[in-house]
Amino acid sequence: MIEGGKGGANTNKSGLKFERRIDVKTAFEGLSGYEVKDNEVFFDGGKVAELYQKHDLYKKLLKRHNIDWKEIFSKRLLPDEAIFVLHHNTIYIIEKKFQSGGGSVDEKLQTCDFKLKQYRKLLSKANIRVEYGYVLNDWFKQKFYKDVLEYIKSVNCFYFFEELPFSFLGLPTPHNS
Repeated sequence: MIEGGKGGANTNKSGLKFERRIDVKTAFEGLSGYEVKDNEVFFDGGKVAELYQKHDLYKKLLKRHNIDWKEIFSKRLLPDEAIFVLHHNTIYIIEKKFQSGGGSVDEKLQTCDFKLKQYRKLLSKANIRVEYGYVLNDWFKQKFYKDVLEYIKSVNCFYFFEELPFSFLGLPTPHNS
């Protein structure tokens, strides 16, 4: 059931570790070789990524590319997190879903195809590739999520458990501590 996801061992070496209230910026803090200044991510002094949350995607990235979202779609989508990786011109829209019981998150996972298409339409003018997916807690490893997790993959979205691997993002692995 863990296919498509990662576990928690060696987190600082394999990926950005997430918890219920952690953001991407915080996940980078303390990783050897990485530094975050004003939502720009540097590795060994070179800029490798930009970070966006909610409205920042519109206020900063879209504004820089002269994209008016109202001309493209009718309702603004607000990502939990977004990492724009510079060297391959790809933005990773990341929704964090943490659950400890059944609820509305179950159905939200099934909207990834629509949201991926909307973000791709929004960023096509800037020629930015878009990947969309989830960082989930271990609750979603239960067998009754099997169909939903298979669906997420079938529509070319992604999911990982508890962390987002550097290799998936195409970012350098932190130096050994």
